[in-house]
Amino acid sequence: MLEFSELCIFYTIRIVGLAAFRTKISFRTYSLTDFRTIIMSQGSNFVDYVKICCRSGHGGAGSSHLHRDKHTAKGGPDGGDGGRGGHVIVKGNAQLWTMLHLKFRKHVIAGDGGSGGSSLKTGKTGMDEILEVPLGTIARDAETGEIVFEITQDGETKILTDGGRGGLGNWHFKSSTNQTPRFAQPGEGGKEVWNILELKLLADVGLVGFPNAGKSTLLSVVSAAKPEIADYAFTTLVPNLGIVAYRDNKSFVMADIPGIIEGASKGKGLGFRFLRHIERNSVLLFMIPADTNRTLKEEYDILLNELEEYNPELIHKPRILAITKSDLLDDELLAEMKQELPANIPATFISSIAQKGLLELKDLLWNEINRSV
Repeated sequence: MLEFSELCIFYTIRIVGLAAFRTKISFRTYSLTDFRTIIMSQGSNFVDYVKICCRSGHGGAGSSHLHRDKHTAKGGPDGGDGGRGGHVIVKGNAQLWTMLHLKFRKHVIAGDGGSGGSSLKTGKTGMDEILEVPLGTIARDAETGEIVFEITQDGETKILTDGGRGGLGNWHFKSSTNQTPRFAQPGEGGKEVWNILELKLLADVGLVGFPNAGKSTLLSVVSAAKPEIADYAFTTLVPNLGIVAYRDNKSFVMADIPGIIEGASKGKGLGFRFLRHIERNSVLLFMIPADTNRTLKEEYDILLNELEEYNPELIHKPRILAITKSDLLDDELLAEMKQELPANIPATFISSIAQKGLLELKDLLWNEINRSV
C-alpha cells in the first residue's frame, strides 16, 4: 500500500501527464526518495545515477568433431574450443560529465561466443559491450551495495560483468585409453547482474553552503559557467562545473553543489543525493552570506555537522570559509563579523556582484589545492 504522501505525488504526476511515470508506478511501489530522484532528473541533462541490468555473453560449446578426409577414414579428435562470451566493460571518458546516454538503457546484453569447429578451430569471441562513463564513476552491486570498482582515468577500462568461458573441444580429452573421445565441454553460462553506476564529480574546489548563499553567483563570475540564478531557495538542482582561471595561465575546477539545509544527511531538502559529489573535491569552500540570521559560527557548525553525519572523512578535507555579500557591510559591521569568525579555518570576505575579494579568494584556494596535493 502507498502512503498518503506517496499517493499525493502519484496523482500530481498523473495530472502533469507524464505517461512514463504512470507506467512505472503501476508496476511497483516507489519510496519518497525514489520520487524525489525521478522528478528531479526529468528535464535535466545531468544524470549521476543509473541502475542497469548487465548480462554477459554465454561461452560457446566445444566441438566433438573427429577428423575425416578422403585419406583418413578414422582420424583422431580435432574439435576446437568454444569462444569466450562477451564482457560488459566500463570505460572512462574525460569528455563526458553526465550519464544521460545510459538513463534509458536498462538492459545491456553482450554477445555469445561461437561454438568450436573442426581442425581445432576456436569459436568466435562474443562481442563486448562497452559503456562509456564520466571520470569519477563508481560501480556498485545493486543487491549488496558493495563497490566493485571506480573509474578515475581517461581510457581506463574495467570489466563489470565477465563473459562465460568457452567449452573445451574433444581434442583436450584424448588419452591412451580414450583415443577418440566423442564428447566436449559445453560453454559456461553468462552472468546477469543488476549494477548501479554512480557519479561523483571530480573537482578541485567544492562549494558548500545553504541555499541562496551565493554559490552559483560566484561560479558564474569566476568562470564561464552559466548556472541558474534566482532569488528563491534550491535554484540549483544539479551540480555545475566551471574552470576558474588563475595567474600565469593556470586554472582549477570548481563545483557548485546544490544547497544544503539542516537535516540534509537525514534526507531533508534535496537530501544526501548530491552530498556524494563533495567526497571527490580536494578543497571545500564553505560559503555563508553576510545577511544570515544566525552567527557565522552557528552556520558553519551546522554545515560541518551535516557533512560529518553523511561521511566522517569529509571533515578532514582542507576547508576555507568565504563570507559572501560583503558589499552589504559597512566598516563597523565588518569589524564585528570578523570577531565572530570560527577559529582554525582561513576566512575571507567576498562579494561576487561587486567583484570584491575574489583575487584573494583564488590565492587561498590555489594554495590549499597545492598543499593538499
